[in-house]
Amino acid sequence: MRAILKKITGPFLKKASALYLSKPRKYRYKDISVWVEPSVFPPFITISTKLLLEFTETLSIKNRTFLELGCGCGIISILASKNGAKVTATDINPTALEALKKNAENNNVSIDILHSDLFENLKKRTFDYIIINPPYYPKNPSSIAENAWFCGENFEYFEKLFSELPGYLNDSNEVYMILSEDCKTDHIITIAEKNNLSMKCILKKSVFKEVNFIYRIEKRINHR
Repeated sequence: MRAILKKITGPFLKKASALYLSKPRKYRYKDISVWVEPSVFPPFITISTKLLLEFTETLSIKNRTFLELGCGCGIISILASKNGAKVTATDINPTALEALKKNAENNNVSIDILHSDLFENLKKRTFDYIIINPPYYPKNPSSIAENAWFCGENFEYFEKLFSELPGYLNDSNEVYMILSEDCKTDHIITIAEKNNLSMKCILKKSVFKEVNFIYRIEKRINHR
């Protein structure tokens, strides 16, 4: 039934969302307010950002290094900074990064904002926490905005992410990723395992009949 409803409402929602997202929109979480620019991932039309905000508040991040990999509007980074973390936020969309500079200033926080395709410009840096809200629909993005939604026909985003991530994992840090039931979770987990990583679901939540999962990603332990 969910698939049928998506097929029926899809064209209408696509046109409606395109119109709605054609100008900056405000997004709020508790006392944090940010402007979301056109071409930046819109947190108000999905539930993943809110779930990650709630989850971030459960983490012991005070005085710890925190990376939001693919930050979009950056509200998670702003929350982490307000909660005492030393935050780095990255994205490949220059519009997102410029907006985050203003949003951080408006919320009186300091964030290290960096243009980076995954870990490309983060060499030799380590983080206590890494948070990822990835694109997961298997289609090739045709614009900078679509990079927030589409991971490539052959899941190129995850192939690259999981090939780089082991170099940033150690025995004491924590990496978390959110995925929806709408994505091919089994295939994504297979790519992780191919790179000697394990994905353990630590939180499952259904909102508006959509199930989201938060995974902790770790190096696999090989038993002989």
